[in-house]
Amino acid sequence: MHISAVSYLNTRPLVWGLMSGAQKGQVEMDFDLPSVCAQRLAARQVDAGLVPVIEAARQHLTQIGLLGIACRGPVRSILLLSKVPIADIRTLALDSSSQSSAMLARIILDEAYKIQPETHVMPPDLTAMLGKSDAALIIGDPALRIDPDATGLHVLDLGEEWYKLTALPMVFAIWAGFKQEPALADILSSSYEYGKQHLHDIVMEEAAERNIWPGLAYEYLNSIIQYEITDDCKRGMKLYIEHAMKVEEKLAA
Repeated sequence: MHISAVSYLNTRPLVWGLMSGAQKGQVEMDFDLPSVCAQRLAARQVDAGLVPVIEAARQHLTQIGLLGIACRGPVRSILLLSKVPIADIRTLALDSSSQSSAMLARIILDEAYKIQPETHVMPPDLTAMLGKSDAALIIGDPALRIDPDATGLHVLDLGEEWYKLTALPMVFAIWAGFKQEPALADILSSSYEYGKQHLHDIVMEEAAERNIWPGLAYEYLNSIIQYEITDDCKRGMKLYIEHAMKVEEKLAA
């Protein structure tokens, strides 16, 4: 089978077995941005992918196995940074890499802060984004390279904000495809088990290359990101989709 995996650091434990363990060669794998994973599935260029939850819902995809990218509280890699107090944001630059995180930003600002800023999509360059907008949403490795406390900006960690709002985990992406794939689910599960046992190796090989502090990288992979999609993760996913539908109705009105 041909699968699309996300290129960020947070996916490495999921695919480490496929990269260097016993599962290597059992599937064909490409690395893409989250939004590109969704596009390639929609175009039927791949059989399955690590897909943003909002796109899995829009495309009516089937979850494959019980693994994904989630958090229960602060996530550190989904940051909304603002030049003005959060309640005063009127324009927001969205990282072009992920639609789930962009929708989460809209949900948090609408539900918790009662604002609906004008949005536009840009590459994840904080200086350029803030040059055109009051605030910027940056995700993944670019967010991990930012020290939120050193920016002098108003900063929201959207994983933390979602947990404050719902008391449920936030699920950003899941393995999904067009139908149940038990054999692929087994391969992906074995790959993750291998990755979980080799976190130090992952950090040693990946952190410096990505210009991410190794201590943060290890903490991020070991205790911040949750990879197993539990029942409360599923409840969080369902609630997120319900919130997203409400936001989309408002945007369409």
